[in-house]
Amino acid sequence: MTRTAPRIALATYDPGADEHKDRDLPVLARAVGEAGASAEVVHWDDPEADWSAYDLVVLRSTWDYSWRAEEFAEWIARCAQVTRLANPAHVVRWNADKRYIGQLADAGVPVVPTRYVAPGDPVGLPGDRGFVVKPTSGAGSRLAARYAAGERDAAVRHIERLHAEKLTAMVQPYLTGIDVSGERALQFYGGELLHASRKSAVLTPGTPYDADKVAHPDLRPHEPTDAELAVAERALAAVPGGASELLYARVDLVDGEDGRPCVMELELIEPNLFLWLHPGSVQAVAGAIVTAAGT
Repeated sequence: MTRTAPRIALATYDPGADEHKDRDLPVLARAVGEAGASAEVVHWDDPEADWSAYDLVVLRSTWDYSWRAEEFAEWIARCAQVTRLANPAHVVRWNADKRYIGQLADAGVPVVPTRYVAPGDPVGLPGDRGFVVKPTSGAGSRLAARYAAGERDAAVRHIERLHAEKLTAMVQPYLTGIDVSGERALQFYGGELLHASRKSAVLTPGTPYDADKVAHPDLRPHEPTDAELAVAERALAAVPGGASELLYARVDLVDGEDGRPCVMELELIEPNLFLWLHPGSVQAVAGAIVTAAGT
């Protein structure tokens, strides 16, 4: 009996009249097809999409989700009721709120020290060093900014803006090691390290929080150290349900004040894969997706 090829949806955002920002998407869709599955690129908010028709829906580049958090959460819930979602819905819900960083810290994972300021909380800002303010719900450095120690008034206005939008603010020290060693992104797929990249600091002094940022400045390949791999694996092990439930993950690391790597962010929803920078990883990603669709 001939087995039907799995049908897979690569969920993405609708760019409208603009050029699509996911450079990997057409390459990946083709590779998944060549790996033995039927791959379709589908806008996550397409009202005509029949998600039950797919064996697996992969959140590939739903990059507008943080602007439409409630709508996206509702779609995730609906989609998970009729098909398999990667990553799973409970992981997506957990990862969509960056208060997970505090949970990683509680689990003993080295993280960037983070204080959360919800609407109505006292602000409290560092007085002797630079710091970063950003929302707990966001992507691509949206509504994020870097401040010098003396820029309290501007930072308070920033936090007030976040609170006006019913967002909780995060306040983190600006770790100057990022200006030397950059931010490293370790990408995992199918439970294995796929590749790693390094980029320069995204937040530059004086850039307003509501300005567009270059998301991946000076991006280049990186060979992760044993220490970086160990921290990344500790972070993935602390994800609710464990790393075994994850089809993909990106662990963003910077050097802490002690010079050791710590987690800046754990991206489990729709990480940019940078396959254009690592073309040798395309087949591994496609194979992992097809394997996941058949299990």
